[in-house]
Amino acid sequence: MSGLASDGSNPDVSVLYDINGLAKDAPPWFDRVMEFVGEYGIMLGLVLVALWCWWSVRRRGTLGDSVSALAGLVWAPLAAGVALLVNIPIRGFVERPRPFKDHRGLEVLVDGKTDYSFVSDHATMAMAIGVGLFVAHRKFGLAAIALAFAEGFCRVYMGVHYPTDVIGGFALGTAVALLLAPLAHALLTPLVSAIARSKHGARLVRSRHAVERCPLPETLGIPEPQSGSGNGENGLAA
Repeated sequence: MSGLASDGSNPDVSVLYDINGLAKDAPPWFDRVMEFVGEYGIMLGLVLVALWCWWSVRRRGTLGDSVSALAGLVWAPLAAGVALLVNIPIRGFVERPRPFKDHRGLEVLVDGKTDYSFVSDHATMAMAIGVGLFVAHRKFGLAAIALAFAEGFCRVYMGVHYPTDVIGGFALGTAVALLLAPLAHALLTPLVSAIARSKHGARLVRSRHAVERCPLPETLGIPEPQSGSGNGENGLAA
């Protein structure tokens, strides 16, 4: 793999120089911003999107919708962790050096990257979270996937990955998040349902506003809100 990258006529290398060349022309302050965004900022953004998704799904729809969405939401970071574990043997097998070790003239914004390049951990993790969120909630998932693409661009811009490292990370993160989603959902849904039935954990799945607007069924064993509205015998809203 590294042999392919050493050929200057390789499109992978050409795109690397084109994107990383933007860092050469940018002012230093902008490169510092891109460094922070590429290393930490987008990951923080994904966390905020996930929290926003959690806040939204527990307030809307039926209880079943909330349980299903929360199960998918929990799977998103777990998928990222599984994908990173899968990437360990891939990196060891391919053994592709970082691009700045084989190519001169790159503007490297982050020092100290001594591990292998293929596939990108950041791209893998970001896309796994994005696809996992998409399974849970399409609107928030699309926002997270857009952030994942931005993460991939940043990694090449920073000079620490080839474009194919990023593409490989996108493929790995997507494959893990989608292929294992049915099994993860089957295992996580009963867990989230148990939390919904608990006295202290129910609000993690369903907000007080949603419970008052759409009372929980007695079969779940969740105490009904003491609102005095007399709606406790009604079922979930359709």
